[in-house]
Amino acid sequence: MGLLYLLFFLICLGLGYPILNRIEWQHAPGGLVDLQQYVRLITDPPSNDPALHTQFRILVPMVARIFYHLSRNHIRSWDPVMFGLLVANALFVAGAVTLLVLVAMRLTGNYAVAIGSALLYLLNFVVPNLRLYGFIDSGEAFFLLAVLWALVRERYALLPLCAIAGACAKETFVGFLLVFTATWWLLSPGIPRRAGAWIVSSWILGFAALSALQWSILGVFRSPLQFALALHGHARVSHQVMLWFSDRNLLYTFVWLLPVGIPHLLRFPRNWRLATTACCLSAFALDAYYGAAPGTMARAQFTLAAPLLTVSAASLLFQGPRAQK
Repeated sequence: MGLLYLLFFLICLGLGYPILNRIEWQHAPGGLVDLQQYVRLITDPPSNDPALHTQFRILVPMVARIFYHLSRNHIRSWDPVMFGLLVANALFVAGAVTLLVLVAMRLTGNYAVAIGSALLYLLNFVVPNLRLYGFIDSGEAFFLLAVLWALVRERYALLPLCAIAGACAKETFVGFLLVFTATWWLLSPGIPRRAGAWIVSSWILGFAALSALQWSILGVFRSPLQFALALHGHARVSHQVMLWFSDRNLLYTFVWLLPVGIPHLLRFPRNWRLATTACCLSAFALDAYYGAAPGTMARAQFTLAAPLLTVSAASLLFQGPRAQK
């Protein structure tokens, strides 16, 4: 798997290359405000502004900072900040895709389907245009796939570790972790009792990590509930719903993935299918509550739905419609 991970990492570097010197992110329009805030996390300490929630997404910028300092003044025309973000994102995306291969192999036993799902994941619109562009969703996606792998392989003791690290990647991870693991737990009647203890522990530690992270940056304690209430946007729900239907990012992401991924969905475990559905619905609810900018929903839905849809699509493409379950 090490060689496979390296291959995926190099593919990611190639897909994300334009951000190094072909895109002037410094003069980007308002839609890339988050990117500019992540850049500041690489070059400067976090702000103490409690309203700036992006400053708590420290994991990917912290990794990027290492490569920023190593590359500064050594990579000629390449932007060292974007180089750091590209390498950090490539590391997490390659890790997520490697975990996806392991999950697909475990569930299908077909190496062609496993590799095919990885390639379909990497070739989706989101990966080169949003995931490797300088945002930080790669960390959240990696740890959600780590959670899936731990559940499939029954390595429940890893869930608390994923919860802590994922909370440092993006605050929404904790909510998705709760919804995904709770649904999986409820739909797995044969799951051992110890698994429930590890799952509940992961919820507690995830929320505790959010509060501890904010305390370390702001110097004051804020409960997860206070943090969530502060994120409430002022956009009308009807306005957000209209944005979903008019967002080209969502269209580009799922225009081929849904039609190719749906036919074989029933071949995969019910707990995975319904846990993914529950998370996707919760993402829509969170977006309606927060009022995010266009493009945000495409990144979130890809993070949540792509693992299942790409494995299902690869099953259709590489096994064929008449393949046995």
